Amino acid sequence: MIVFETKRMILRLLSLNDIDNVMTIWGDIEVMKYCGGTTSRERELQSIEYYIDLHKTKGFSPYVVVLKNTNEVIGVCGFNPPNHNYDAELMYHFSKAHWKKGYATEATSACLEYAKERLHLTKIGASIDPENIASQHVLKKIGFTYVGLKWCEATKQQEPYFEYLIIKD
Repeated sequence: MIVFETKRMILRLLSLNDIDNVMTIWGDIEVMKYCGGTTSRERELQSIEYYIDLHKTKGFSPYVVVLKNTNEVIGVCGFNPPNHNYDAELMYHFSKAHWKKGYATEATSACLEYAKERLHLTKIGASIDPENIASQHVLKKIGFTYVGLKWCEATKQQEPYFEYLIIKD
């Protein structure tokens, strides 16, 4: 099911049938270098099941990112459950072949717009590995503000934490 679209991409709900596509992203050592590393196919199937349930209960989740012109799955972008007193946490992972093309900025911006227009979120957080300068740049570019360092259990380290406040019109 399509959740929303951007100029170049479709963002749709994850399904168990997406496992092969998302393993090319979540199973890539370099893509997941700053996110706690890769895990097994079985673990990622559990993650997809969790995200399907998250969307049913909270109305949001990470979404599969598909290029409109090729129908190729290039990433996963959307929202993890609440964390650190935030309504949701923004997350995004893109295949290495699609880095540095503006897809992360376009998809994350669309997620924030979707959160503002359709979801009842007011405060979104995001943590980034201190060495992942490119992702920190994406967050700043789309309007997130640095708020300090916070412990990240997945990576077992202090990470820069950013927030985005949604102001309703």
